Amino acid sequence: MGSGGSKKKQDSNHLIKSCADHSGGVNCLSLSRDGSLLITGSEDRTARLWSTRSHECVGVLTGHADYITSVSFVDNYAVTSSADKTIRKWDLNSCDCVLVFTGHSSPVNRVTAGKLTGGLLFTSSYDRTARCWQFDSGECVQVFLGHKRGITPIIFVAPDGDNSPKAQHDTVDASKDLVITGSLDSTAKAWSLNGKCKTTFKGHKMAILSMAVDRQGKTLFTGSHDANVMAWTIDTGEALRTFEGHQGGIICIEISNKLMYTGSSDHTAKCWVVDFGDRTREYKGQKHTVSCMTFHEGVLFTGSGDACARAFDAKSGALKRTYRGHEYIINAVAVVDGKLFTASHDGTLKVWNAENLVAEDWGKPKKDEEDKENAKRRNSNIDQQSYRSRPSTGLSEYDKRSREKIEQERKEREVMDMV
Repeated sequence: MGSGGSKKKQDSNHLIKSCADHSGGVNCLSLSRDGSLLITGSEDRTARLWSTRSHECVGVLTGHADYITSVSFVDNYAVTSSADKTIRKWDLNSCDCVLVFTGHSSPVNRVTAGKLTGGLLFTSSYDRTARCWQFDSGECVQVFLGHKRGITPIIFVAPDGDNSPKAQHDTVDASKDLVITGSLDSTAKAWSLNGKCKTTFKGHKMAILSMAVDRQGKTLFTGSHDANVMAWTIDTGEALRTFEGHQGGIICIEISNKLMYTGSSDHTAKCWVVDFGDRTREYKGQKHTVSCMTFHEGVLFTGSGDACARAFDAKSGALKRTYRGHEYIINAVAVVDGKLFTASHDGTLKVWNAENLVAEDWGKPKKDEEDKENAKRRNSNIDQQSYRSRPSTGLSEYDKRSREKIEQERKEREVMDMV
């Protein structure tokens, strides 16, 4: 009993502030490009702007007729989508709605921008379509029609640009840029900006719940209710590999360099090497679905249906901290300036201390570990050289497998050193 009470007190000490301004569940959040502002969207039909420094609500965006499904920042504006079938554009200074985008016939699920300043806006909906809008005028300039069921995840891809999660694009190249949609019909589709479906990604057995692309915009990763993640060549639609190991639907995916992090309804998160499909870490401790996550400076933060957020050492898989205090599922998380922000269906936005979770030199091995690792690499190189010096016709099947294993282990060590 004593240790349990001490644990709860320790967890509560990490809480910096609890913001209960919303009168309904908080469904989503997003950070501004400079990290100074955060926006939340709620069941109460409003979005709110928050200072990440003072943790105060600095603006209320009122106008939607139903709950808000996604939020985003574009230049000096906020953008919200809603179950009322519309998208709204808001001035950050006045908090006034300056434009309403209408055209969808069912709830709008997601909104994403194709350009940092003005340009294009893309949305997905349960009406089986995605749409492209002129950000300045609100005109719908393209409808992407072809899915047989509702569309949830949607990604804008610039093959010649930076496609990392926090990237925003300064220009749009209509001849090369793509929109990728994931559907409840178990397929994903890549569309050119003229509305033509260039590629259909078929292979999953159930609905696609989450998607991500690599930084170069060459590889697509789709997470499905069938418990698998699949990697695809975006240009050709070729299935590269399947990541098997989860026992429930893949709710969220994040790519960081050559590693992929996945969160599932099987109560776990996992880390994979994207080039090989190998699972390198499993992050346990959640008692319900991993509903959201974010990777930040060597730490994987997860939000769960058990109302807790957790911080894991991404490299070792060790649970470093549990954040208890919410009453219902955590729907979104974000990290900025050493603070973790969690948005929950209990109607609150909470701010937590996220400092001192891993050593400051988290990207560098300790001296003794480095010596051991160098010794392993030297031995590995010796083994590889001895194998290479043999005539290829003289290798047994065992020798071939051993050489391949040594080479793969070497590459995996290099990848994990990047974490």
